[in-house]
Amino acid sequence: MKNVLVIEDDKSIADLIEIHLKDMNCAVTKCYDGEDGLSKALKENYDLIVLDLMLPNLGGLEICKEIRKEDDYTPILMLTSKSEEIDKVIGLEVGADDYLTKPFSIREFIARVKAIFRRVEAIQKDTDDTGDIIFGDLVIEVEKRKVLLSGERIELTPKEFELLHLLASHPGRTYTREQLLNMIWGYQYSGYEHTVNSHINRLRSKIEKDLSKPHYILTSWGVGYRFSEGEEVTS
Repeated sequence: MKNVLVIEDDKSIADLIEIHLKDMNCAVTKCYDGEDGLSKALKENYDLIVLDLMLPNLGGLEICKEIRKEDDYTPILMLTSKSEEIDKVIGLEVGADDYLTKPFSIREFIARVKAIFRRVEAIQKDTDDTGDIIFGDLVIEVEKRKVLLSGERIELTPKEFELLHLLASHPGRTYTREQLLNMIWGYQYSGYEHTVNSHINRLRSKIEKDLSKPHYILTSWGVGYRFSEGEEVTS
């Protein structure tokens, strides 16, 4: 059974979401206030957080930021009545895994939730099947989702870690921005390839000594990105 936290101030929407999540064999905890929702999110373990953007006392974006600060990899499905592109981009940037604009169909909601669960299960299976990755001074401890550079821990967001793990698991293979977007965020974000660029730039700023001459994550000009083959990778 999956445990889901629903942080939504509209009780009718929260109740409707609860009904359909229970039909999916999920245990549901509901919060109608941002501060209460954040407190529960940080104290308990959940398989998914359904998070409204506009909440009393503390907004969804701030909640998302605080959850990610705690190295919490719980997937977040953000709900909002706003439809502007900038809101979707901000939601992705602060660590949301998916985004639904109100009003949404229950069929679409269920499809998104199932897609998130599938992605998480695929990542867990990949983690179970893959050992640590060592590339020079860079060590990726896959099971712990931990990255070390010259012995020092590097703090990465969930998406930054997933990008690094994917690229480092296939050194030399070039991924287009669209492929990375689909594999890390999901198909529904087609057209937001610039999100990949910003995540790659932040990832490089954390692991590269010289941004003008990246050693680990290389650009395949006009195509996308690849992980270097310059040194032997053992796993």
